This record gives sequence, C-alpha cells and structure tokens, in this order.
Amino acid sequence: MSEFDYEKSVKRLEEIVESLESGELSLEKSIELFGEGTRIAADCYEILKNAEQKITEMQELE
Repeated sequence: MSEFDYEKSVKRLEEIVESLESGELSLEKSIELFGEGTRIAADCYEILKNAEQKITEMQELE
C-alpha cells in the first residue's frame, strides 16, 4: 500500500484473519499473512494514536 488508507487496511486485516482461521493455508503462507497483518495492525494503531492525540489537543483548546 503506497498511501495508507485506514478503511482499506482494516478490510485487509479482516481478510487475513478469515484466511488464517480457515486452516486451509500452508504454514509458510500463514506466516507470511501473519507478518502482513502485524504490519498493517501497527500502522492502524499509529493512525488511531495520532487521531486520539489530535482530539485531545482540540479539547484542550476549548
């Protein structure tokens, strides 16, 4: 993903979870998807953390 899109990332995470839960993947593919999901989750966490900080800052200005 070149430009981070939160909604698309969450959808991709859902797809990854479904694939992993299916039990139909090889160990190698499962590890690959797990790594991708971990990276996406970290990116999403940073976006949410930054949004929370902005909201807190805006509330302090009121």
